[in-house]
Amino acid sequence: MMLARKDGERTVLDDESRIAALPVAPPALLRDRPTTERGTRTRAALIAAARTVFERSGYLDARLIDIAKEAGCATGSFYTYFANKEEVFAAVLEVARDDMMHPGMGRVAGADDPYAVLEASNRAYLAAYQRNAKLMGLMEQVAHIDPEFRKFRSERANAFMRRNARGIADLQSRGIADTTLDPMTASIALSGMVSRLAYSLFTLHEGEVDGRSPEFDQIVATVTDLWANALKFPDRS
Repeated sequence: MMLARKDGERTVLDDESRIAALPVAPPALLRDRPTTERGTRTRAALIAAARTVFERSGYLDARLIDIAKEAGCATGSFYTYFANKEEVFAAVLEVARDDMMHPGMGRVAGADDPYAVLEASNRAYLAAYQRNAKLMGLMEQVAHIDPEFRKFRSERANAFMRRNARGIADLQSRGIADTTLDPMTASIALSGMVSRLAYSLFTLHEGEVDGRSPEFDQIVATVTDLWANALKFPDRS
């Protein structure tokens, strides 16, 4: 999520570029890609199959033989492209990174209303999380057992929180947000609220009543109101 003013387009683009450049997995796990068309197709099939198997079985119980079978490949073919489970999981994250981690901010370009920008940002983030809920859950799982994955996950999360803190500080300078708040602390609290809510609702399916989760639009509206109220946005009436 990102809060930005109309004339801050350059800052927003710079922030997005810096975050997009951050790795989602240890770079040492990402091998050079194949140079042949056939190799590219086989590698892509293995990555797609790995995501299916990981999401179906979980990271710990996923087997390389199952990934090869899902991809329609011999097990030996797997080792042509990946050395182990860690490498193929890193490749899965790399393929999904754009959709999963930074949905972008072009939805209300030039809007003057900070509430509209905030709502669009929350909607984009929550929609991306919902689409990738199983994979986001896998990232939580792997981060608990692999220090390297945990390190890169934390670095990316911290980059988002610093970006949001800059957005909050900008709103404070314009008299829109409560100037008594520390921007970084507010960003940590509010960003954490949204990410944990998304994990709870979309990955763990907590909060269901009679087997149904809250409506997506209701989730977006509630999260946006909580952000706006916490930052003490002006009355919109």
